[in-house]
Amino acid sequence: MSEAPDTTLDNTVAEQSQQDLTASHRVAAAALESFVGAVLRGAGADAPSADAAVRALVGASLRGVDSHGVRLLPHYVKVLEGGRVKGRPQMRFDKRAAAVGVLDADNALGHFAGYRAMEEAVRLAEDAGVGAVSVLNSSHFGAAGAYSLAAAEAGCLGLCVCNSDSAVFAHSGQAKFHGTNPISLAAPVAGQRPYLLDMATSSIPFNRVLQFRALGQRLPAEVAVDAEGKVTQDSEAATALLPLGGSTYGYKGAGLAGLVEILSAALTGMRLSHEIPSMIESDWSKPRDMGQFFLALKPEVFLPSADYQERMAAYLDALRNQPSLEGESVMAAGDREWAVEDERSARGIPLDAHNWQVFAGLAERFSLEPLAVL
Repeated sequence: MSEAPDTTLDNTVAEQSQQDLTASHRVAAAALESFVGAVLRGAGADAPSADAAVRALVGASLRGVDSHGVRLLPHYVKVLEGGRVKGRPQMRFDKRAAAVGVLDADNALGHFAGYRAMEEAVRLAEDAGVGAVSVLNSSHFGAAGAYSLAAAEAGCLGLCVCNSDSAVFAHSGQAKFHGTNPISLAAPVAGQRPYLLDMATSSIPFNRVLQFRALGQRLPAEVAVDAEGKVTQDSEAATALLPLGGSTYGYKGAGLAGLVEILSAALTGMRLSHEIPSMIESDWSKPRDMGQFFLALKPEVFLPSADYQERMAAYLDALRNQPSLEGESVMAAGDREWAVEDERSARGIPLDAHNWQVFAGLAERFSLEPLAVL
């Protein structure tokens, strides 16, 4: 999940350049889609499950959300083969009211559950103007932006949240309590790509720590703590995260994490963050019983479509034209992701040396052609 909704183009380029230094190969998105799908099917996923995961994972990598992109493929192989998630789930949707439904995901891959839930929410919104869908018995769904984006592409505002296993210190606390608990909102914009907010309520997602660790890089300041609860930039020593706002203003991130907790767990009856088994350390055979929440809003039910689009365009134009620091520019949520997607669509998705080796191993294991460099 991407963290800062508003940033600068120069920072984007700097981050991208740093990533390129550690990326040894670039692969075409279409080639990755084919490869990831084949691996997932080889691990036991049916076509709808694999297709949903491919859409979410490659989409995240295209948008530069590498912590939740194709690098997670080996994890999904483990949970499919271990039995934590079902490769052939029998999901059940129950419409509870005019604008409310509940999806029992039957321990499916979270990507399959996420797209299905938002599809049902959009369908409800077509009739009622708003659609709210809670999800039961789900699993890790990758980048939350995948599902809010699906709503925006269908003409709705989309919101989705999901709690996760404890990885973040409570503000002023001394132990992990909330998960990274992401929030994503996407909104359609006429003639432009959607507004896309996709953020963790922690300082960074823990997958980002694992990514820094795999690359031997130091963490930014005020994002993580070590086993003694001390703030650290050592990715090897980091054992937990700080809430958004760090050690001083983390009550803001903690409050947002609580909002996600209520919608994902209290409203669904699923596990609270501190009750969810670890994503990477628990038994691969046991489901994690995760809950999620999805909301779709049809703009033209609230005001004429032309008025909504005029207001969105006015907001984004004013934001992007705000005075900025020298050599920088103000961006709206999603601008960074769309810039990276354009670049990677043309030049390919970068895979660092570690993931290149992992993918070569998967190709050999599942008797697939190795990925080719663009």
